[in-house]
Amino acid sequence: MSQVLHTPPPTRAPADGDLAALAARHGLSVSGARPSLPQYVRQLWARRHFIGAFATAKLTAQYSQAKLGQVWQVMTPLLNAAVYYFIFGVLLGTKQNVADYVPFLVTGIFVWTFTQSSIMAGTRAISGNLGLVRALHFPRAALPISFALQQLQQLLFSMCALAVILLCFGVPVAASWLLAVPALVLQFTFNAGVSMIVARLGAKTPDIAQLMPFVLRTWMYVSGVMWSIDTIAKHDDLPRIVTVLLQINPAAVYIDLMRFALIDSFQAHQLPPHVWAAAVGWALFAGVGGFIYFWKAEETYGRG
Repeated sequence: MSQVLHTPPPTRAPADGDLAALAARHGLSVSGARPSLPQYVRQLWARRHFIGAFATAKLTAQYSQAKLGQVWQVMTPLLNAAVYYFIFGVLLGTKQNVADYVPFLVTGIFVWTFTQSSIMAGTRAISGNLGLVRALHFPRAALPISFALQQLQQLLFSMCALAVILLCFGVPVAASWLLAVPALVLQFTFNAGVSMIVARLGAKTPDIAQLMPFVLRTWMYVSGVMWSIDTIAKHDDLPRIVTVLLQINPAAVYIDLMRFALIDSFQAHQLPPHVWAAAVGWALFAGVGGFIYFWKAEETYGRG
């Protein structure tokens, strides 16, 4: 008697659409999926206390191993200012064309350091905190924003020393010092936006952190930190496009606004045209654009 073997028909693998429908029917969702932009903003706002506490903790721990501790928050930009004063002010004679050169230089160094440190910290915001990113669920934008907030806290601490320097060199206290507040708010928004951009780039390509110091050093030299853009712009032999680029340089815009607010000899005619509009424009462009750019890759951070 012959035995007939019946081979079961091959089973069909469920299609992606079937799996999606099955998951939706049972209330399942993709783990780590990117939320909508409004929902992401609400989640970030809900973590605002974490952002502030994280920034303060990082600032406190930054110099915990140094004997002078938090004093280095002030000493580092002051030492940089001393070096630049000797090279540019004394050897190259830049101070001859700038009134109140020491307040001019120190203000530029402090304000530039705020932007530089925020961007450098942003490059490692994700790649340097992978343990935190992989262990906890929270909006990843909290990290680059908290690093920018940390640098703002450091700048505010250093501003006390800057005020003393201004007073020692004969710069009087004036109502215009209040203009430093909106200028710093706009600069913080710009810095946080750029930090989010480089944070996304650094999460995918960690080598960005090695390249960034060279980019920032070049940016500093064209931002009028050690020399006056207004003086250079008056040269007739300088191409118009170069003058415009120097004047709308965002770092130079925020530096000039702070100088105008704090130094009485730095007059309005030394500011680039429409300087407040440029400051607001750069803040919105970098802040909003950087936030959206970072959010679009939210689900990829900490993967791979």
